[in-house]
Amino acid sequence: MRVTVVGAGVVGTLHAWQAVERGHEVVQIERETEARGASLRNFGQIWVSGRAAGEELETALRARELWEGLGARVPALGFRPNGSLTLVRTELERSVAEAALSLPDAAARGYKLLTPAEARVLNPALRGTYEAALYCERDAAVEPRTAQLALRAELLRHPNYTFLPGREVREVTGPGTVRDDHGDVHRADALVLCTGAWLGGLVKELAPELPVRRVRLQMMQTDPLGEPLPTSVADADSFRYYPAYGGAALDRLEAGQPQSPTAAAHRMQLLMVQRADGGLTVGDTHEYEHPFAFDTLEDPYEHLSGVVEGFLGRPLPKIRRRWAGVYAQCTEPGRVVHRQQVRERVWLVTGPGGRGMTCAPAIAETTANELGW
Repeated sequence: MRVTVVGAGVVGTLHAWQAVERGHEVVQIERETEARGASLRNFGQIWVSGRAAGEELETALRARELWEGLGARVPALGFRPNGSLTLVRTELERSVAEAALSLPDAAARGYKLLTPAEARVLNPALRGTYEAALYCERDAAVEPRTAQLALRAELLRHPNYTFLPGREVREVTGPGTVRDDHGDVHRADALVLCTGAWLGGLVKELAPELPVRRVRLQMMQTDPLGEPLPTSVADADSFRYYPAYGGAALDRLEAGQPQSPTAAAHRMQLLMVQRADGGLTVGDTHEYEHPFAFDTLEDPYEHLSGVVEGFLGRPLPKIRRRWAGVYAQCTEPGRVVHRQQVRERVWLVTGPGGRGMTCAPAIAETTANELGW
C-alpha cells in the first residue's frame, strides 16, 4: 500500500511511523523545511493526570505505553517516565486533589496525595511553600523541539519512506491523490492530512464546517536551573483546566477561591518541565477569541514567574526565550480528535488541542486500524 501523509508535526509524523511499521510505502509532505507549529511549542508532556474519563483517558494511557516503546527504540526522543506533582496551597485546592483520589480510574492514573516532605523526596527542588501535592505516576515527558527530528531520522533509515519538505499541498486531484505547489502529483491508496492549526486553504475547501477551534498560548523557557527538577510540576489552576477534576470540590474551589486577575484574564495554569539542557519550560495561557494578538504580553510571564518561585523557594533562572503558539482543538464533546473522510481515500485528522503531544501515537494507531493499514 502507498500512503501519503501531509504534515510533519507530531501527529503527521506518527501517522507516517504507523504506516512504515506496517510495511507500507510512505511519502510525507511538509510545507516548511521542518514543522514549526504546536508540535514544537509545547511542554513535551505525556500528560495522563488530568484527562477526562473514557475515550480521552484511554487514548492517553495507550499513547503513554506507545511513547515508552518509542523511547526505547529512539533514545533521542528523550522519553522519561518522570511523573508529575500538582502542588496545592489551600484547603479548597486540597479538597479537589482528595476528590481525585476517589475517582474510579485513580489507580490507572497513578494518583497519590503527598505531604510536602514526601513531595520533596521525589522532587528536592521544590523547597518553597505548599500544603500538599497530587502525584500522578503515569505522566511522562519527551523533548518537543527535537522529537520529530529524532523520529524522522529513524524513519529515513527505511527505504520505503520519503520526506518532502518545502512543499505545500494545493489540490486533491483524485482518489488518494494530491498536487503540491511544485506541480508534482502524489498518488496513494490513502492520503492523510495532518495539518495542525492550518485550517484554511485546501483544508477549508475539503471540510468547510469543522468542529474545531484554534487556541493561542504563551510560554517561556529559562536558563538551566542548576539542579534536577525530577518531576513535571503543575499548580492548582490546572484543576480548572483539565476535565478529570470536575465535580463538587472544583465547584467549591471556583466559588470560594477565584483565580488571580491575571490568571483569570489569560485563562492560565502553571505547567513546568525541565528540558534535557537543564532549562525549564514554563506556561501557559489560553486565548480563544479571533483575531489573535500578534504580540506577547508580559503580565502572564510575571505571574508564572511568581508562582514558580513560590514553589521552588528561590529565584527563577533568567528567561532565555518566550514564544506564542497556536493549536487546533476539537470541540465535539468527548472526542480526542476530529477524524473525517473528506474525499475518496482522503482523510483529515485534526484538532487534538493540548492533547497532541500526549495522544499522537494512539491517535495515529487508531487511524491505521480504522483505515485497515
